Amino acid sequence: MPVHAIETRYRTNEMYALFTEEYKLQKWLDVEIALIKAHVKLGNIPPDAVDEVARKGKTSIVTLQRVKEIEREIHHDIMAMVKGFAEQCEGDTGKYIHLGATSYDIVDTAWALIFKDALSLLEKRLKTLLEILTSHATSKRELVCVGRTHGQHAIPTTYGMKFANWADEFARHLARLQDIKVRDVVGKFGGAVGTMASHVSSGIQLQRYIMDELGLIPNLISTQIVHRDRHAEIMFWTALVASTISKIAKEIRDLQRNELAEMFEPFAKKQVGSSTMASKRNPHKSERLCGLYRLLAAHVMPAMENNALIEHERDLTNSSVERIMFPENFILLDFMLVQFTSILQGIEINKAGIRKNLELTKGAIMSEYVMVELVGKGMSRQEAHEVLRQVAIRCRQEGISFKQGIQEDNRVGTYFKSNEIDDLFDPSRYIGAAPELVDRTVASIRDKWLKDE
Repeated sequence: MPVHAIETRYRTNEMYALFTEEYKLQKWLDVEIALIKAHVKLGNIPPDAVDEVARKGKTSIVTLQRVKEIEREIHHDIMAMVKGFAEQCEGDTGKYIHLGATSYDIVDTAWALIFKDALSLLEKRLKTLLEILTSHATSKRELVCVGRTHGQHAIPTTYGMKFANWADEFARHLARLQDIKVRDVVGKFGGAVGTMASHVSSGIQLQRYIMDELGLIPNLISTQIVHRDRHAEIMFWTALVASTISKIAKEIRDLQRNELAEMFEPFAKKQVGSSTMASKRNPHKSERLCGLYRLLAAHVMPAMENNALIEHERDLTNSSVERIMFPENFILLDFMLVQFTSILQGIEINKAGIRKNLELTKGAIMSEYVMVELVGKGMSRQEAHEVLRQVAIRCRQEGISFKQGIQEDNRVGTYFKSNEIDDLFDPSRYIGAAPELVDRTVASIRDKWLKDE
C-alpha cells in the first residue's frame, strides 16, 4: 500500500518515472555498460564484452527483484547490482563488470543522468509557463489596478505589470538552469579517493570515453564523490523556483479574498469548496502550492550539510538524505509547475472588483500624482508632500473624497482648473511606462526563451 502522498497525489507520471527504483537501476547499468565500452576502446578487455553487456544490461534481465534479493544478503546496493549483472552475462564478460570503479563512480554518474532528464522536463514546464505568463502580460498591459505596498493601497499599476514581473522572474530561473546544467550535472570516474589509481595511466582518458558515451560533462577533479556543492545548488534552485510559485500563489489567494475579489483560481463546475459551507470558493490549489514550497525549502539545509559535514574523501552520511531529497524535490516541483500552469490557464479576472478597489480610498491613491503636478506648477516637493499629508488625514477623519479635500483646500485647489482636477483622479493617467515595460519584457523573454517553441 502507498504511504507517501507523492505516490498518490502530488506527482506527474513523467517525473515520477525518472525516480523509480527501476529507472535508477537502469542508469546504474547504463554507466556500467559505458565503463565496459571505455575499457574496450583502451584495449583493456576483449571487444566481444560490449555486445554481451549491451544485451544483458536491462532491468528486464537484471531485475530489481533479484538485485534487492542479493542486497539483503550482502548489504551493499551497488555490489548487489554488479553481482546481479555479472551472473546474467555469458562467458568471461561478467568478470569485467565494475573494473576499476568504486560505488560512487556509478552512483554519482547515474544521478547526473537522472538530473539531466529531470531538468530537461522542468525546462519544458518552465517554457510552457512562460508562454502563459507573457500572454497574460500582453493582454492585460493596460488593465489598471491598485498597486499595494505594506498591505496598503499605493498608486495605480496594471495587471500586465504583475504578469510581466512574474514572467521575468521565471525567465531568470531558466537562465540559472542553463548554468546548472553545465556546472552541476557532471559525471566522475576517479575511483576510491579521486586519484584514478585503479586505472593506472589511462584514468583521464577512460573517464572521457565514459562521459562521451553517456552524454555528460566529466568532473574536473573530485574525491570519491562529486562535490556536494553542485547538488546543493541544484536543490537550492528547485526551492527557489518553488518560492516564486508560492509567492504568486499567495498573491492569487490574497486577491481572491472576498474583500478584494480581483482574481480567482479556476473553479470547476462540480467542484466543492467546503464540506459544510456550500457557498465557499476556496483557493485550495494555490494554498497547496504554498504548502509544498515549504518542503522543498526545508531540503536546502540538508543539501548544504551534505557538503559541509562530509568527512575526508567521503563518508556515507549524504546517501540516505539524497535518496529522499532528490526524488521529493524534483517530483514535487514538477507537480507544482503543472498545477500552477493549470491555475494560470484558467485564471479569472474580475474587472468590477478591480474598479471597486481603485475607488476604495476615494482618490487617495492619486496623491503622488497630485504632488508631482503641484511641483510642476511651482510648489516645492516637501511643501506639496506635507500639504497633501494633511489633506489625506482630514479626508479620512471626515469621510470625504481626496478630490473634495483638494478642492476645498486653498493651498492646493488654486493651482488647478476644474478639468485638471478631474484628470488628476483618473488612475489610467498615472501608470507611467507600464505598457512599454510590459512590452519590452515580453519581447525579451520571447526572443530568448520562446522563439523556437
